[in-house]
Amino acid sequence: MLTTRRGRLLKYAKDFFFLLGKTLKIVRLRYLALVSRFHRAPEKPKPLSQHRNCSERRRRVEMADDTESEQAAVLADGNPPPLSKSARKKLLKQERQAARKAERKVAEKERRRADIERRRREWEESLAAAPSEEAREEMLAARRETRLERVGKRVEERGARAERLRRAAEGAGQKVVLDLEFADLMRPNELHSLTQQIMYCYAVNGRSATPAHLWLTGCSGEMGTQVQRIPGFNKWIIEKEAKPYLEAFADCKENLVYLTADAETVLDDLDMSKIYIIGGLVDRNRWKGITQKKAVDQGIQSAKLPIGNYLKMSSSQVLTVNQVFEIMQKFVETKDWKTAFFHVIPQRKRGEAGAADDEVEASMGDDAALEGTTDGDHPKKDLDKCSDEEVDNDDDGCDEEDDASKKRHCVRNENGKS
Repeated sequence: MLTTRRGRLLKYAKDFFFLLGKTLKIVRLRYLALVSRFHRAPEKPKPLSQHRNCSERRRRVEMADDTESEQAAVLADGNPPPLSKSARKKLLKQERQAARKAERKVAEKERRRADIERRRREWEESLAAAPSEEAREEMLAARRETRLERVGKRVEERGARAERLRRAAEGAGQKVVLDLEFADLMRPNELHSLTQQIMYCYAVNGRSATPAHLWLTGCSGEMGTQVQRIPGFNKWIIEKEAKPYLEAFADCKENLVYLTADAETVLDDLDMSKIYIIGGLVDRNRWKGITQKKAVDQGIQSAKLPIGNYLKMSSSQVLTVNQVFEIMQKFVETKDWKTAFFHVIPQRKRGEAGAADDEVEASMGDDAALEGTTDGDHPKKDLDKCSDEEVDNDDDGCDEEDDASKKRHCVRNENGKS
C-alpha cells in the first residue's frame, strides 16, 4: 500500500518537473527574443548614392505588397490594420500641410478683401472731399474714361496677340513640341507643377514678337485632365494632340529633335525646318536619362542647349520646361545664346560665366524679377497675364476692385485645384 502511494507521488513529481522545465524553456526563448529585438545592433546606413538611385519599380512593388497585406488583414478580422509609426508620422505631416495650406488660402482671401475694402473707402473719401458737385462729376467721368481705356487697350492687345499666334501656326513660327507622355511617372504635385510650366510657356509665347508654333502632344489621361482645368484653355491658340508626337509627325520623323541635357550633340542654331521637342517631365531627378533613352529608342535626333559654352551652372544643366522654351524664344529674338541664358536662368543656378561681357552683364538686371518665384522660376505676373488674357470679362465697366479680385484666377484654380 505504501509502495503504491509512493510510486504515484514519484510519478506526479516527475510530471510536474517535466512541465516546469518546458515552461522555463519557453520563457527563456521569449526573453531572448525580446532582448535581441530591443538591443539589436544599428544597421549601417546606406550610401547617399544608393538612396538617390533606388529603383522606383522596387518601391512600387513594395507599396503593392503592403497594400495586399493590409487588404488581407482587413478581410481576416474585419478591422483595418493599425498604422505603423512611419505611416502615422507621414499622415500627420500631410494633415499639417493641408491645414497650413487652408490657413494661407484664408489669409490671402482676407488680405484681398481688406485691400478691396481699403481702396473703396479711399475712393469714397476722395469723392466726399470734393469741393463741389461739378468736381465730383468730373472725378466720376475721369474714372469711367480710365476704365474704358484700360478695357480697350486689353482688347487691342488680345487681338494683336491672337494675330501673332495665328501667323506662327500658319508656318511663320518655329515648331516646338511639349511632350506630355510622362504623366504616369509623376506624382500629383509634379503634374500640377508641369501644368503651371505649360501656362508660363503659353504666356511667354503670347508676349513674344516672334512666337513659336507650339504643340502639346500626348495630352490625354491625367495630364489631359490637368490642362483642361486651366482657365480659358479651350481658347488657346495652340495645337493639342492626344496622340504621341511620333504619330502626329509621322511624315517628317527625320526632322524631330529631342532636347535633352544628356545628349552628346550641342545645339548651335535653331533650324526652322526642325521640330524641337521638350520633355514634359517634373521628376526631381528620379528618372535620369529617360528623355535621351526615349529619343534613342525611337530613332530620332537629340541635342542639348550650349549652356556649358557660356556659363558654368552651380548645379545640373537640367532646366524646367518653361525655361528651355523661353531660352529658345529669346534666342530667336536676339540670335545670341549667352544673352538668352543670362536673361532666363536665375542667378542662383548660375556659376561662373564662361566669358564675361559688359554688354551682357547689363541685361542681368532682369534676373532680380526671377528670383522669388515658384514652379519654373518665373514671376507670378506671368500667371496673372495668362489668366487676364484668356478669361473673358463680360462686364467691361467693372470696378478696379473687381479686377483685383480676379487678378490671380489661375492660381486659385490650380488643382482644379486650390
